[in-house]
Amino acid sequence: MYNPFFSSLMLAFEAQKVIELRLVRIAWGGTEAQSEMQSMVSEKVGAAVEAAGTILKGGSPEVVIARYREHVANNTKRLTAA
Repeated sequence: MYNPFFSSLMLAFEAQKVIELRLVRIAWGGTEAQSEMQSMVSEKVGAAVEAAGTILKGGSPEVVIARYREHVANNTKRLTAA
């Protein structure tokens, strides 16, 4: 049986790492900070549109959470690859 609480909790923990990595990058300033801020906003808008589309097509909240976790994992990988 699927437990949405666990997936949501894991998403929250994983997202905290991305927030930390982004804040460090922004704190250093420069062109990388500017680029990170722009990508942060565009990624959030894109993810929200994708989530809304999934729900409108009959997708479940579980699918949306799983996809958000993929986005978070990709960001963690990108931000730690420096």
